Amino acid sequence: MRRARLGFNVDHIATVRQARLALWPDPVGIAALAEVAGAEQITLHLREDRRHVQERDYFLLRETKKGLLNLEMAATSAMVELVLKHPPDMVTLVPERRQELTTEGGLDVVACEQELAKSVQVLKDRGMVVSLFVDPNLRQLEASLKVGAQRVELHTGHYCGAKNPQLRLKELQRIDEAAGHAIRLGLGCAAGHGLDYSNVAPIAAMEEIDELNIGHSIVARAFYVGIKRAIKDMLQCMTRF
Repeated sequence: MRRARLGFNVDHIATVRQARLALWPDPVGIAALAEVAGAEQITLHLREDRRHVQERDYFLLRETKKGLLNLEMAATSAMVELVLKHPPDMVTLVPERRQELTTEGGLDVVACEQELAKSVQVLKDRGMVVSLFVDPNLRQLEASLKVGAQRVELHTGHYCGAKNPQLRLKELQRIDEAAGHAIRLGLGCAAGHGLDYSNVAPIAAMEEIDELNIGHSIVARAFYVGIKRAIKDMLQCMTRF
């Protein structure tokens, strides 16, 4: 049975460390354990304010990761300059606001086509795969193709936060439709944001989606069972349907 690869997001490991400006827990070491347990990709968001992941984490993960390394970042000149010097396997461009607790929605690619197209082309010229984090909206997908992205990551936050079964089903259908449209456009398709052990299976069952990026729920479970068990449990949930 086909299964999307699991991209383990280490941001919340770094959040715990930065709460005390300490050395531990180390996102690099935890990432290695996650890979041993079956995570095929490590994802991290190097924010402008460096609130959790630090450049040191990123540089070390580039040298030590076994699978793919996916760097989430805002399309700022400073971040583009950094990754041109130190490229990951894949860049996912995301919206970023300093006051937000976590990324609150997808990029408005339609409104920022010209600026994004420049960043995407520069990153692609350096050999990186470029993905855009977008809401499951067909216009945003078409704009993503127009600016030159090779992939999209569908924002699943509204599905995960739905207050009742009817709304959740509606959001699930939006994601399903968007994933199908992405594939028809020739875009690779990932999904993420808010996915946990109770809601991941219907998303993982979508054939068009080949990658899920999950962080908070895995890190939270790891407090109880350890990171290896938390990763294995998530992989099992991803094949439930």
